[in-house]
Amino acid sequence: MSEALPPDIATMRDSARILLTDNAEPLPLDELDTLARTLRGHIRLLLPEVASAAWREPKDSIPRYCALACIGEARNKLRLGDDGPPPIRVSVARKLARVLNALCDHYENLAGRHPESSVP
Repeated sequence: MSEALPPDIATMRDSARILLTDNAEPLPLDELDTLARTLRGHIRLLLPEVASAAWREPKDSIPRYCALACIGEARNKLRLGDDGPPPIRVSVARKLARVLNALCDHYENLAGRHPESSVP
């Protein structure tokens, strides 16, 4: 029996970063739609991982409480529609990117997996 690989947090963050940087270029709608589907897929993969880690925390744990709140928010964001005029589609994709980034933070915090610091 093989053990599942951990989520690729770096790739997930790279996907989110496309929409979260201040100088992000507007994407053509087909690319935006593809990115939004990718973000949704990342969120769906990460939700059970974060939930599992959160439930292992003590009941009175603040990280647990925050992660569970984020899970609820992520589920709400997944219910947002994919269609609409371009400004709405961009807004939805950015919301997905933000919640994915937050889930990545919770995953790293709860699993004790922190990226290497770039500060010496």
